[in-house]
Amino acid sequence: MPDATPDTSTVLPALPALSAQAERLIELGVHEIAGLSAEEIRTFAAETDGEGALLAVHPDRAPASALAPLLRREGRPGFVVLDMPDVDEFRPSAVELPDTPLYVVTGVDRGDRMANWSPDEALPALTKEDRTPLLLTEGIYWVLQEPAVLERNRCFMTIGSRLRKPNGSMDARTPAIWISNGTGRDGRERRNAPKVGWCWWNNRHTWLGFASTTGRRS
Repeated sequence: MPDATPDTSTVLPALPALSAQAERLIELGVHEIAGLSAEEIRTFAAETDGEGALLAVHPDRAPASALAPLLRREGRPGFVVLDMPDVDEFRPSAVELPDTPLYVVTGVDRGDRMANWSPDEALPALTKEDRTPLLLTEGIYWVLQEPAVLERNRCFMTIGSRLRKPNGSMDARTPAIWISNGTGRDGRERRNAPKVGWCWWNNRHTWLGFASTTGRRS
C-alpha cells in the first residue's frame, strides 16, 4: 500500500443546509425522476437533523444515468462515458443503505490523501478508519450541491458501487467522477464537462482520490 499523499488540496466548501439542498434537487427535477413530490423532499429536509450532511435519494429511485446529465461545469452538462452503458447496474457493494427513498450521508470526504492508490488498496484502509466509500449516485449529489468539489487533478472514485457479473465475480471496473479533456470519444464539445467514467480495480491514478462517508441514515 502506498504512503498517503500529503494533503495539499484546497479547502472544500461546506454543504448547504438540507433545506437548501432540497430546493436544489427540486429545481433540477430530481423529485420527478425519483417519483417523489416536491413536498416530500422539503418535509424530509425540514424534519431531519443533518447539519453538514448530504441529502441523497436511494439509487433504486434515481439512477446515475438520469442524474449525470444534471451536472454542470463551465456551462457544459455532465455525461456517462460511452463504454459504460451498464452504469445503472453498478449497485451498492458492502454498503448498507437506509430502506427509505431519502437519506443523508454524513462526514463526506474526497479522499485526496489516497490519490495514486488503487481501489484494492483504498477499500481496506477506509474500512479500518470506520468509513465506507461513496456510491456513484452519492458522488453525483455531492457535485450537484457543491460543484467546486470537482477540481482538475483533484477528482474522485466512488467504489461503493460495483457490478457483479452473472458468475458471481465482481466486474473489474470501478466508477469515478472527473473532468473531461474533450479527447477521444468524449468529443471536443465536452471539454471541461463533468464526466462519469470508470477505472480498473487494481490501477492507480495520481488525480483520483476515494470519496467516503462516516455513515448514512434516514
